Amino acid sequence: MIYLLASILCSVSVSVLLKLARKNKIDVAQAVAVNYIVAVALTAWVLKPDLSNPKAFLPTWWLFGALGVLLPSVFVIMGKAVDAAGIVKSDAAQRLSLILPIISAFVIFGEALTEGRLIGIALAFVALFCLLWKADGGKKSGGLGMQIMLLAGVWAGYGIIDILFKQLAKSGAAFSGNLLVAFSLAGILMFGYLFSQSTKWTKEGVIGGIILGGLNFANIVTYITAHQMMKDNPTLVFAGMNIGVIVLGTLVGAMAFKEKISSINAAGISVAVCAIACLFYWPQIRGLVGM
Repeated sequence: MIYLLASILCSVSVSVLLKLARKNKIDVAQAVAVNYIVAVALTAWVLKPDLSNPKAFLPTWWLFGALGVLLPSVFVIMGKAVDAAGIVKSDAAQRLSLILPIISAFVIFGEALTEGRLIGIALAFVALFCLLWKADGGKKSGGLGMQIMLLAGVWAGYGIIDILFKQLAKSGAAFSGNLLVAFSLAGILMFGYLFSQSTKWTKEGVIGGIILGGLNFANIVTYITAHQMMKDNPTLVFAGMNIGVIVLGTLVGAMAFKEKISSINAAGISVAVCAIACLFYWPQIRGLVGM
């Protein structure tokens, strides 16, 4: 359980860092680029991936290519979403992205659509609607339309990334090797973009990237370790992670950054927790209510 709590803390800490970026003159794009150098180094040092057979990665080159583009892009979108819409809504949108891989499971991969998943997906869409509802908002940081676009980008981006990682797992290649190649491609593309823009590097951007890379890697490692330590109950880890991030993100956003949450937004967060519970614990819930 301690690894799960550490993963939740690291995930929310990433959002806090992105929230503080503008105030501390941290260029998010620079931080994201440096983050991948740190992530690659830590992956090679801690996870020690086996790269002795490069040909093993060739069949999944298109997945690595897609991840190489999406990983840095979604990170930048997340940073803008946190700045415009706040930590609470951004973290909730990120965690609600889990419905996309769930939908793909029965639309693409032929899994059966259960009652609990159908209810959970319906509740998740209701939660998204409530989270996107105008609260204080929409007059600042680009307006309501921009907030909706950014939150939708966070939701769709993280959902697609999750689907791609699931596909990589099916390919049979080692997870640590997949992670190293994906991080490397993401870093190359991000640095290529910044150099093409003649970016003036700042120490704030580099330091922010080092911190971001450490938090990002720690989030992944503690999450994987939590699954390994609680291998008999992976659902608890997955659901606990999503619910924990939404709850902690809400508390941090409201208490530390005074983010204003309307009653409809608050209802959306509650519905999001209920949606995740239905997706993973429907048999138990059904038993409790006597359905």
